[in-house]
Amino acid sequence: MPTIYDYTDYRDAIRDFYLEKKKSNSKYSYSVLGLAIGLNASHVFCVVEKKRNLPVRCVPAIKKLLGLTGRAAQYFDLLLAATRTKSEKTREEILAKASLLRDVKKHYLQEKEQKYLSDWWTPVIRALIEVNQGRINAQEIAETLEPNIGVESVQESIDLLKDLGFIQPLGNGLVKLADAHINISGEERAQAIRNFQANVMQIGARSLNAIPPADRDISTLTMAVDQKGFEDIKNMIQEFRKEVQVRVDKCGKPTRVLQMNLALFPVAFNKKK
Repeated sequence: MPTIYDYTDYRDAIRDFYLEKKKSNSKYSYSVLGLAIGLNASHVFCVVEKKRNLPVRCVPAIKKLLGLTGRAAQYFDLLLAATRTKSEKTREEILAKASLLRDVKKHYLQEKEQKYLSDWWTPVIRALIEVNQGRINAQEIAETLEPNIGVESVQESIDLLKDLGFIQPLGNGLVKLADAHINISGEERAQAIRNFQANVMQIGARSLNAIPPADRDISTLTMAVDQKGFEDIKNMIQEFRKEVQVRVDKCGKPTRVLQMNLALFPVAFNKKK
């Protein structure tokens, strides 16, 4: 079974504990688990299914059951606090504090990988290195970026790309692009991607005034659809994105780096349905 530090939602840890117990003893049930922590079976089920939170009065019992003490117990408390808050900003702050309690090496890697997913310019710099055919010059890259982020931030991203294995040295001051695996998953990765997408959308809004119309293409469409129409449009966007990726692969000598936002989201809907 994973350690508590492998979770970003304490209810997943409780679920896995229950499943492990059930695997070794078929008679182990929600009632048995509930008896140990002071809850009825239906409440335990709702906690495991993430429909309800664990009552504070049950926290000491569940930590004892999971064998959590010291730093691990503190980590559990922070996960509990993160799920109980309704503020997304507060939740992120709590999870950031929780990550500091993890194993140092693991935290170090995850911090870098989250930075790659969160800073909009790092993937752009990686693409620019391809445009420059493997040649790296932080000053030139900084002058190319729109908006400008400064030479220092560019160099930090270059170092990050090297550390994560996205660019590898070839000799003669050149590098090659390489695929690398991002070793974070679950909610942490999802949150990092959301941060990245939010930043990119802000840059898109900025480009309305900062970039001439000849160098961009931005349009909006407001529509009223049913559920089937919504699903069909989502599929059309996904297929279009694949077609764009195929076309990009055919670019022999790229001369620019583009960011394309495809956003489809509700602004009004029937909540009763």
